[in-house]
Amino acid sequence: MTGARPVRVLLADDQTLVRAAFAMLVESAPDMEVVGQAGTGREAVEQARTHRADLIVMDIRMPDLDGIEATRLLAADEDLAGVKVLMLTTYDTDEHVVEALRAGASGFLVKDTKPAELLDAIRTVAAGESLLSPGPTARLIARVLRAPAEPGPVPLGLAALTDRERQVLTLVARGLTNTEAAEVLGLSPLTAKTHVSRIMGKLGARDRAQLVIVAYESGLIEPGRA
Repeated sequence: MTGARPVRVLLADDQTLVRAAFAMLVESAPDMEVVGQAGTGREAVEQARTHRADLIVMDIRMPDLDGIEATRLLAADEDLAGVKVLMLTTYDTDEHVVEALRAGASGFLVKDTKPAELLDAIRTVAAGESLLSPGPTARLIARVLRAPAEPGPVPLGLAALTDRERQVLTLVARGLTNTEAAEVLGLSPLTAKTHVSRIMGKLGARDRAQLVIVAYESGLIEPGRA
């Protein structure tokens, strides 16, 4: 999100002091503004509709309605289809992070992230990219999906992927950017980006975060080998 107007940010956390600290930080950036604050997931969904936020910085653990359920509601509402969710958690080992990504979050950060990194994360997600810390994310998903209690069905679109698209998906799931994937495969960054867009369309994925989940759940990448 650059140029015409600042990124409209909604902060959702049940701790008032945390919200206040994040609000001061976000307001210090010239390219973003805080349009609302919520103490529960339900308030976050309501305020997203009222304030037309571009992005919600959402805590996973909140009373009444947690961040995961709130994200599901946002993803299911066509009027809020453009709202991005950046999930916050206390630990990067929180297994709820996987559910958050499944629900539609575009990425996650731990709460002790440096201020500049939080602002960069907001810019990244608001611009339509996913924010996944490759190492922690890969380890986390690998652990959670090593022995899933209820494995989901393999997306039908996976069979429709070309060999090249499967290669690109594998690299994306390992945390590589379009440019990095392009270098590995000897492609131009634009070609890699086009492949990613086509893969998302075939698999019905909202963003790169969900592509990571699909790659693991489908067996394209085996847990522990990312």
